Amino acid sequence: MSLLVIQVLNGISYGMLLFLLAAGLTLTFGLLRIVNLTHGSYYMLGGYVGYATIRYTGSFLAGILASVLVVSVIALAMQLFLLERFAKNERAQVLLTFGCLFLIGDLSLWIFGGTPLRIPTPYPLDGSVDVLGRPFPAYRFVLIAIGLLVALLLWWFHDHTRVGTWVRGAVHNRDIAQALGVNVPYLTTGVFVLGAALAAIAGVVGGPLVGMYPGGDIEILGLTIAIIILGGVGSFGGAFAAAILVGLLDTAGRILFPDFALFAIFGPMLLMLAFRPGGLAGQT
Repeated sequence: MSLLVIQVLNGISYGMLLFLLAAGLTLTFGLLRIVNLTHGSYYMLGGYVGYATIRYTGSFLAGILASVLVVSVIALAMQLFLLERFAKNERAQVLLTFGCLFLIGDLSLWIFGGTPLRIPTPYPLDGSVDVLGRPFPAYRFVLIAIGLLVALLLWWFHDHTRVGTWVRGAVHNRDIAQALGVNVPYLTTGVFVLGAALAAIAGVVGGPLVGMYPGGDIEILGLTIAIIILGGVGSFGGAFAAAILVGLLDTAGRILFPDFALFAIFGPMLLMLAFRPGGLAGQT
């Protein structure tokens, strides 16, 4: 029984990390309808920048701030000089962001090398706590708390702030929102950068758990897209539920049938597309 509880907690903590990524992609793809395949690169680059900053300063908080700054600047440049020019051309967005994914990946490989890196767990969270007689890393509880906090903040931002109302209005009808005085280009850019910043934060806080390695950006992007599809495009609640589900399925798959672990995630995604294409929170 204690082993089962430990594995469930492992799955939930990993799911909360995936939710940070899925929340950022929900902002850019689900709300803004911007196809951003560079999202996985934001995560990986954020982890690398955080790793380098923490090694230099010894501060985990400084690593988060540095990663958010660097990734936000890159996301801002991408939005202003690339994606804004093709606001209604999804094919161009796919090609541009897919190219940027490989570009950032190759630059990261050139700068940081091909050896997998892991961010040290910050003190005093590097210890463990007793769960039903078994040790469990305290840092995983922090990941769960961070995921819950971000979920609450995004729910408040989306449903209970004026900016959230502007975003919803701009998504439904960009021209009418512009006519009512909403600066849609500025709003779109700000929300896009916020989504990238969430990915950067996920890269740092996930560094002690997952680490950074070549190809990790594409792997994490695939999981994030699976969460968006399972949860329903544009739904934070659906993304939250789907992230926990994917975290639990990934943990169970790696334990029960490690050679087919990915099937435990993408199998349900295929069933969802076949029988409920709107996702958990979408319409049938």
